[in-house]
Amino acid sequence: MTFNANDRLGRRAFLATGAAFLSAPAIAQTGSSTTEVEGDLSESVVRNISSFRSLDWQPYFSSLRNGAILVDVTSRALHYWSADGETYKLYPSSVPLTEDLTRRGRTSVVRKVEGPSWRPTPAMQKRNPEWPDYVPPGPDNPLGTHALYLGWTYYRIHGTHDTRKIGRRSSNGCIGLYNEHIAELFGMAKVGTQVLLI
Repeated sequence: MTFNANDRLGRRAFLATGAAFLSAPAIAQTGSSTTEVEGDLSESVVRNISSFRSLDWQPYFSSLRNGAILVDVTSRALHYWSADGETYKLYPSSVPLTEDLTRRGRTSVVRKVEGPSWRPTPAMQKRNPEWPDYVPPGPDNPLGTHALYLGWTYYRIHGTHDTRKIGRRSSNGCIGLYNEHIAELFGMAKVGTQVLLI
């Protein structure tokens, strides 16, 4: 097999084009303000994976009456305990983009909706005037397949079709789960389930 200078130039051009194509999604994502942007990936970063761990409910709740949900914003994890204490679930979650969008404290599940529709809040509309006024249930809906509405206005625990958001600061205040996880939680939680965000 023989090569000439034109073959090498063609191969270099092909490799350069391929490299640019493969890096395009990463470049596109860094310009987005709707998800957390990772730092320089060439740096060595030590991750504390121990923060994503199972917890006991007693330090956070006086009882498991109606079941309990604990959302740890720092570790980006949602914990669920059933009312009888027999079931414990731990799910990775998305959390609010910024501290000013984050609400902490006690509330409860006040409504459950399978196939939720979505409307941006007035604050979201102000920040993002290009967003639609209404999104019906379906694959384009930011609330995914199921939603647990909380006692705080505009706050939800819901699914997401954009799985890149899980494990990141990516929401406008809500807590997001993979659709299969919110479907499971939806089946266990009930109206009246205690919720604590820390």
